[in-house]
Amino acid sequence: MRKISICLLLIIVACAFINPAKAQDPTTNAAAYINAINTAETGMNRSYMSYISAAAHSSRKRKVEKMREQAVQSILVCQSTILGLSPYNSDNSLRQSSLKFVDMCYKIFNDDYAHIVNMEEIAVESYDEMHAYLLLQEATNDTLKAANERMTNAVNSFAGKYGVMLTEGKKTELNEKMEATSKLAKYRNKIYLLFFKCNWEDGQLTLACNQKDVPKIEKFREALGKYATEGLAVLDTMKGFENDAALAQACKQALTFYKTEAETNVPATTGFFAKEQNFSKLKTAMEAKAANQRTQQDVDSYNKAVADMNAGANTFNQLNSDLNNSRNELMNNWINTEKQFLDAHTPFYKG
Repeated sequence: MRKISICLLLIIVACAFINPAKAQDPTTNAAAYINAINTAETGMNRSYMSYISAAAHSSRKRKVEKMREQAVQSILVCQSTILGLSPYNSDNSLRQSSLKFVDMCYKIFNDDYAHIVNMEEIAVESYDEMHAYLLLQEATNDTLKAANERMTNAVNSFAGKYGVMLTEGKKTELNEKMEATSKLAKYRNKIYLLFFKCNWEDGQLTLACNQKDVPKIEKFREALGKYATEGLAVLDTMKGFENDAALAQACKQALTFYKTEAETNVPATTGFFAKEQNFSKLKTAMEAKAANQRTQQDVDSYNKAVADMNAGANTFNQLNSDLNNSRNELMNNWINTEKQFLDAHTPFYKG
């Protein structure tokens, strides 16, 4: 299964853009003071949105990592700009609120980023790890949203205190693209978890089949059938993202395969393993007898068992080949569909 680093890139800052009346000197005019802080934060957000866009549309890891580093630097520039502002009329409230917001952004995009990357490495090991990984991203997003709300409230309070009229203008291009990316992440993650849960069980089932461990095969077969059925029920309730149902459809195709595998194909596999074990016992018993002690009935029974075993092996090998081919097809379809889906719906942005 491929790396899922693209998920990491869908954490989003949902910043408000409140436009006060224009003014010149931030040290003598409250509206200009608000504008100065807003401009600094907007530059930071533009850099981060450019990073998200590049990550979604580029496979060049060095380029993406370089843009992440640039995004972190833009946060530091924003911090430096705001630190360079003096308190307005000895009132440090808005400046301090902005610095707390920027500090939060730095912690997430620099410090917490490393933790998320580390989690990414182990997320593929189990459904619970993957779920925790995606929940961490959502929690990070929620933290940023809460920080943004506090910043917005601080601006409103400051504006009210100094009689600045704030106008809720039309959403900027940056704001709209940030919101679109946030919605995309939630939609994609919901479907991805349905796919991952079954894909992981299928991997464990395949391993058990390779080991011919019938108890484990049965355990993972039942789990796979259960999760595939549950996932298909969820998909039936989901609409397309902006009228695009391609990702949901690819997931549905995969889960339908897993359901059929669990309910029909795997039982045939375990049936062959049982036949193989019985033949092994018969062969051992046959070889334990001296040639002059074998009856014609022994020979006939053994020859029939050999013929049945060969026929069963041919059927098993064909079934196994068909399963592997179908599995490869659905994986390629899922990977390509997911890539095209994210590429189509993650906004292009150049700050």
